[in-house]
Amino acid sequence: MNPLIAKETKVLIVDDQVLAKGYMKYSLEELGFSDITYVDKVHLALNKIRHQRYDLIVCSYNLKHEQDGYYFYDEINRNGELPLSTAFVFISADTTADLVQSIVELQPDDFLAKPFTVKELDRRLSRILGRKRALQSVYWCIEKKHYPKALSEVELFLSEPKNAEFFPLALKIKGEVLQLCGHYTQARVFYKAILNVQTFTWAQLGLVKTYLHLNEDEAAEKLVLRLAFKPESQLAAYDLLMSLQIKQGDFDTALECVLMASEISPRNIRRHKTALDLSRITHDYYTQFEAAKKVVKFAKNSIHDMPEHYLNVARAGIDYAMTADEEQTNALIKQANEYIRQFRQAFPKADMQDQVNVINARLMYLSDEKDNAKSLLEQLGNENWESESIEALLDKAKAFHEIGIHERSQEILSEIMRRCEESEQGNEIFLHYVEQEQKEKRQIKQSSKELNNAAVQHFQQGDVDNALHTFTDAFTLMPKKPSIALNLLQVITIKRLHTDDAYQKTIQRCVKTVENGPLNDEQENRYVKIRELLDDIA
Repeated sequence: MNPLIAKETKVLIVDDQVLAKGYMKYSLEELGFSDITYVDKVHLALNKIRHQRYDLIVCSYNLKHEQDGYYFYDEINRNGELPLSTAFVFISADTTADLVQSIVELQPDDFLAKPFTVKELDRRLSRILGRKRALQSVYWCIEKKHYPKALSEVELFLSEPKNAEFFPLALKIKGEVLQLCGHYTQARVFYKAILNVQTFTWAQLGLVKTYLHLNEDEAAEKLVLRLAFKPESQLAAYDLLMSLQIKQGDFDTALECVLMASEISPRNIRRHKTALDLSRITHDYYTQFEAAKKVVKFAKNSIHDMPEHYLNVARAGIDYAMTADEEQTNALIKQANEYIRQFRQAFPKADMQDQVNVINARLMYLSDEKDNAKSLLEQLGNENWESESIEALLDKAKAFHEIGIHERSQEILSEIMRRCEESEQGNEIFLHYVEQEQKEKRQIKQSSKELNNAAVQHFQQGDVDNALHTFTDAFTLMPKKPSIALNLLQVITIKRLHTDDAYQKTIQRCVKTVENGPLNDEQENRYVKIRELLDDIA
């Protein structure tokens, strides 16, 4: 270790094991480091880096009290609190596949497996800190968002043969800076030139991003699908493929991509939240419920743990129950109540009783206590919307719609839209969902729970016209439910609309839902007869 570098390096150690801290202190001091700060909790580490700058952060991956280092790194990296010029090293005695996958995803500067020798630590830190120092001027320009200057600095760096050992990293940075400057055509040429020499994964991923910005979607899809089969690029490829599908409005496929990525890296809470939003758009209530539960599971005891996660599971369970049969509804009501209990246990001081009352009103509605639900909602504080979260407002809008106070529901949805549009960190997927929700609730006054019952009643009374209209509305809100799709198909064929071009898209979607879902014997027999009619026309 260069003594001057060691002396000038400000170090932060994040570890909750006393023996590990002792050994790290001994090792670093042996190498000449003296400016060393130790913390044993993530919230203390966050406080430190928000008040002073460190050149090196060494963090235990397996912090016990607040989940682990994964969330700490993800948090500071996503929030821009980890300067590019700061080296970040994970240490862990664990080398399981899950950890290895997390390291591949997070891409810290290095990972050091315990036990390690002072010699090994010296070799790793010398390389990392040397790299950071060599590219320091480039990093500083990027941190200050002086991107044209950063581009000039990295090109100057690449022109000097003494920097040859850092050229691969410098080339990667150049591609990223070209995109930050908005020079996407130049970036595309650059990445293709690199790939003609060597097929670096970073260059392929960079090329996909430039294709997306240049609206060359076909080229982007072709390349990203190849990258999805490579372990080192799989997660990034699924994320890019998801972005492509969202851009093209194919939210079902986007949801499939984020679910596949979540299977590979289940700790990533951000993806579970994305899955939740996409499942709302696609009316996939089961997946919405499962994604909300995973947010709670993986955020628990971490810096991301918060009361609203538990309430969101109850809310998602209610949304799901609105589309379910009686037995399943009762089970979902129990689960919603269980998550409210867990919320109270985990956050006894949280002042969120109004939000719990809205959830309770929706549970009353599910239990056919509409008047009681209405009475409970009328007791809520009046229009103190500014202090309420978007999720709380959304749940309130749903509750008012379900009990028939549609004007109030629309007012709340408009307030959510206003907030989303004004937010600098707006979530485009969530905004799309709110727009969709407002439109559907404006056009369809009945709840999912009421629609199916009304449609069946119309059909049984021989009122086929109203049955068609109501089943169409029901399928709009419940496109994943086979019984709804089957009933709509049957009404379409009875009215001989299966030959009408205007209904072909609806028929295709109904057939897909029916064939992908479970049917009982009676439904199977009905579908066979309907399918014969459709095949004859085809």
